[in-house]
Amino acid sequence: VPSMQPSRSKPCPCPSFKLREVASMYFTMVAVFLVILVVALRGSAPSRSDFPYKVPLDPRGLLELSWNVSYPKQVVHFQLLVRNLKFGVLFGMSDRGEFENADLAVLWSDGHSSYFGDVWSDAKGQLHMDSQQDYQLLEARKAPEGLYLLFRRPFSTCDPKDYFIEDGTVHLIYGILEKPVPSLQAINISAIHRGLQRVQLLKPNITIPRLQSEMSTMEITAPDVVIPSQETTYWCYISELPDGFQKHHIIMYEPVITAGNEALVHHMEVFQCAPQFDSFPHYNGPCDSKMKEERLNYCRHVLAAWAMGAQAFYYPEEAGVAFGGPGSSKFLRLEVHYHNPQLIEGRHDSSGIRLYYTANLRRYDAGIMELGLVYTPVMAIPPGEDTFILTGYCTDKCTQLALPAAGIRIFASQLHTHLAGRKVVTVLSRDGRELQVVNADGHYSPHFQEIRMLKEIVAVFPGDELITTCTYNTQDRSQATVGGFGIKEEMCVNYVHYYPQTQLELCKSAVDPGYLHRYFNLVNSFNDEEVCMCPQVSVPQQFYSISWNKLNRDVLKSLYGFAPISMHCNKSSAVRFPGQWEKQLLPIITERLQEPVPHCPHTPGPHPAAPIPLNLG
Repeated sequence: VPSMQPSRSKPCPCPSFKLREVASMYFTMVAVFLVILVVALRGSAPSRSDFPYKVPLDPRGLLELSWNVSYPKQVVHFQLLVRNLKFGVLFGMSDRGEFENADLAVLWSDGHSSYFGDVWSDAKGQLHMDSQQDYQLLEARKAPEGLYLLFRRPFSTCDPKDYFIEDGTVHLIYGILEKPVPSLQAINISAIHRGLQRVQLLKPNITIPRLQSEMSTMEITAPDVVIPSQETTYWCYISELPDGFQKHHIIMYEPVITAGNEALVHHMEVFQCAPQFDSFPHYNGPCDSKMKEERLNYCRHVLAAWAMGAQAFYYPEEAGVAFGGPGSSKFLRLEVHYHNPQLIEGRHDSSGIRLYYTANLRRYDAGIMELGLVYTPVMAIPPGEDTFILTGYCTDKCTQLALPAAGIRIFASQLHTHLAGRKVVTVLSRDGRELQVVNADGHYSPHFQEIRMLKEIVAVFPGDELITTCTYNTQDRSQATVGGFGIKEEMCVNYVHYYPQTQLELCKSAVDPGYLHRYFNLVNSFNDEEVCMCPQVSVPQQFYSISWNKLNRDVLKSLYGFAPISMHCNKSSAVRFPGQWEKQLLPIITERLQEPVPHCPHTPGPHPAAPIPLNLG
């Protein structure tokens, strides 16, 4: 029989413990662990300054999320306030707000004991404990207003079940458990009160510029609107600047939200109307109303934009947005997006945006330039597409002609598509080499649009190219989606905010119409059905008449990838800079940016997937 004694050649350096000593140490550690948990459940909420960003998760105000970002540690700290806690809460992230294939932190109770764990859901929505617990609970704290859960999560975990937190929009999901559940697997996510909230989690870590002492404020607010009892409403209101209002610089703006409506006011924008019109109707009503006059569509120059979760917006110390004075319209349009999924009735609202402005003009006027695709039906997306890509160009020829020798500095960006948009990215290239991403959103939503400060200022010089690519999904559509102004039509735009302001206001492209005509000819020659190309038939009608087989789809994709473009290198007067802008060759990119490699935090290796027990009383 082999000896059970340890080898004498390698004596064990560890002390020898008796069974009684081991048991004593074990129960001592358990007692200490429980004491820590109980202590954590006492006291008041953490300081608000620890979590600079805050957003209500649900319209009833039961869940409130605060967070901070550590770029050196690549970690987000979350603080979730749960009011009127019943039997648990789900919080997490997913690609577009689905509860299937989601990455979750779950607190649940069986009626006697409570548990917290890092959880993932499969394609059917069934919950599973994650073998790699990356939502790390730091504290559970009771306060008069509710239960605070404090936990941390790395940007990247390299766990295939986890969501990768990156720049751009993040779709947060939540659920409330109103009944006890015997186990995690017993939670039926389709039967609980649940929803989603979109935020920009990774806020840029920038220093707030110093504000001038000679500063005034102006509030552009809705006039006591009764929020309609429907899920989505866009409300428009026209206001005027005072008579004789001289040129000023907007140097900051912030939201003004009516108390109690924080979860209903989704996003807001202030537009300046076109100066070529002497007057605009004083409209106050839904933006899509048939009573709204056509002239209001000429109020499109963005002065300010805010979305839920955003803080005050500051312009760089050396620049401000000019408004007022000669050549500037005194008419402003406020647009408020109300999100009311609970169909709440009778709620009054006077939310809007507060502008901080000064007559002491800064060194530079800030400008806004449109990049991407021209609003034209020649750029179209076939129906039933999961991922269809369109690209708009601001070419080296245009920037060479229109930008000053010292270049411009882009400091903020607002991405924009209509309902089919899923991703947007703008890349700066020089001499055929991609240099840097100006702005990117891999989880873009048309329902969450805001002006975002860039993490670093982007310098653009004459001869540079700015290439904007949009990805669309039309799986729910039965006919082609063409470019245009309608909500069921599509756009691909990046409004970049920069200084010093130049005459270049629009630098966009579209496929050459002659090459598109050849595409329609090709479709006719290969298909039994004819696409009418009579002069009186519009481009949209020609697209609508196409039978979208694989050949027709692939040839259209190929066309957009090689055909020459029509460049719109436009001044603010909508007149192109002088030059030949038709049938321009696509820019040639010889060196692409490398995809960023996710940073994987050190993990101690495989360990049992077990929830953390909590004593919540």
